[in-house]
Order: sequence, then structure tokens, then C-alpha cells
Amino acid sequence: MRISELIQSMDAIRINNLTRSFGTLTAVDRLTLSVAEGEIFGLVGPDGAGKTTTMRLLASIMDPTSGDAWVAGHHTVKEAEAVKEKVGYMSQRFGLYPDLTVMENITFYSDIYGVPRLGREEKIDRLLTFSKLTPFKKRLAGNLSGGMKQKLGLACALIHTPQVLFLDEPTNGVDPVSRRDFWRILYQLLREKVTIFVSTAYLDEAERCNRLALIHKGRLLALGTPDEVKRLMRGSIIEIRSSEPRRAAALLREQLKSDSVGLFGNRVHVVAKDPDKSTAQAQKILASAGLEAVSIHPAEPSLEDVFISVLAGR
Repeated sequence: MRISELIQSMDAIRINNLTRSFGTLTAVDRLTLSVAEGEIFGLVGPDGAGKTTTMRLLASIMDPTSGDAWVAGHHTVKEAEAVKEKVGYMSQRFGLYPDLTVMENITFYSDIYGVPRLGREEKIDRLLTFSKLTPFKKRLAGNLSGGMKQKLGLACALIHTPQVLFLDEPTNGVDPVSRRDFWRILYQLLREKVTIFVSTAYLDEAERCNRLALIHKGRLLALGTPDEVKRLMRGSIIEIRSSEPRRAAALLREQLKSDSVGLFGNRVHVVAKDPDKSTAQAQKILASAGLEAVSIHPAEPSLEDVFISVLAGR
């Protein structure tokens, strides 16, 4: 059995010490991980973390500086054309044509991917139904809402039935309802054993993935299921609700020297080594400043808490 065939039987994606540099900047730094066939895998990190570069390397759009990667059993450099036939790639700015209708865009991508004429119409109808775009197939793409454009982009990326689907921050700038609908579509794709590799800066969205990798400045910080990653939390979370959360967070940052303090909307999260001691100190600090703590209690860590904690530990 060839190496590529062995890898294909084990994982949909395998990355080994993958590195990409641009001059003195290392965008992806010795990244090593694997993605099982038929799972949603999330690549999670802030802007500039190296998510888009990683996607382009895996989709054989760009060559690495060093290291190797295999997608659907094919080496991304040595077998780049074979990789491109097996994957669908939806970039942050997917190349829809605003002056073409929904139907014309999908037909155009059918031609690009060489989708056979026989059975094409049925496949397009299924994708339109799947993405709930059937009533809008004669509408110009430029006149679609942000969420509908993303669904059309997804339909175009799926027209050739890829084994692996790469989605680069697909819900960035999309309203919450459209984000939810988009993820429902992704879960439906899992039933067809499509492996989905999605990058996102939304940590609440990362909770929807089967497994995820936290990356920062091109380096892998954590890898596992959302629950496994949460166990990396350094310390316990105290959640404080106050009538003036910004002021409360500023005071606690200044005076709770040994703890990490973060602001999450109208909530303040304190990462404490000794939660009982920190709770008492926080109550005293807020009371001295004339601030009332509406509530103060232990809380389960979010992925954002974990990400901040792991970065602080580094």
C-alpha cells in the first residue's frame, strides 16, 4: 500500500510540521494535526493567526515553505491537481458574480468543475433545495443578502461533490439567524460523509465543531474536542454581573494582581487560582468603589476564557 493510500484510509487531512513564511513573517509555524473523515473540524484563532494561509496550503493554492500535508489521500504539493478535484474551497470573499443570477452562478461553477451534463440539473435542484435558494434562483447574486450569498457560495463549492470542504470564516459579517441556518446546512452535509474544515474567529461557533485547534501567530496552542480544550483552563472562573461592568473590570484588573480579568458584554470573568479568596476580594473592591455586584458566582469556562488563559500561560 502506498503512503498516500495508507493516509487516506486513516484521515481525511493530515498535516506534519507544515510551515509557511513570507520573508521574516512566519504565518504557519510547524503545524501538526489530523482530521478524521466525516467530522467538522474547527481552526480557531484571531485575525492574523494563520487560518487563511493554512486553508490555502491545504487546498493546494499555495506551497509550504517546509513540512507536508495530505488531503483525501493526496500530497498537497506533489499531487496538487488530484487534491483540487477532491476538495471544495470557499474563501472569505467567495468569487460570486453579482451580475449573474443564482442559477447562472451555479451553472458557471458546474462548467468550471467539469460536472457532467447528465444528472447536472437534478444535482443543481437538490443544492438549491438544500440551501433554500429555490425561490431565488432567478435573482441576481448582487441583490442577495449576506447570508444568502454565503449559501450560494456553499452551493457552488459543493457542485462537484467534494470529499473535503474548506470554509474560511464562512459566517464572518453574517447576521446571527443566517449563521445558525448555515450551520444547520453543515450538519446535514455530515450525513453525506463530507469532511468539513472550517476556520472561525467566533469562539461560540467553535463549540459546534466535533474537534478544534486553537492557533495563535501560526502556532498550535490546543487541540481536541471543545470539552477537552476547556480542561486546559488554568484556574477557576468567577462570573460577576454589575450595573457598571466596564468600571468593575477596570477596578478588578488594577487590584486583583494575581488573577486574569476579562470583560464579556455585561459580565466580568475573573480567572482565579483561589476562587473563594478572589470572590471575597472582588466583593470588597467593588463595595469600596460604591459598585454593587448584582451577582457573583462560579461559572463554566467558555472557549474564549480558555484561549485567554492558554495565551497568558505562554
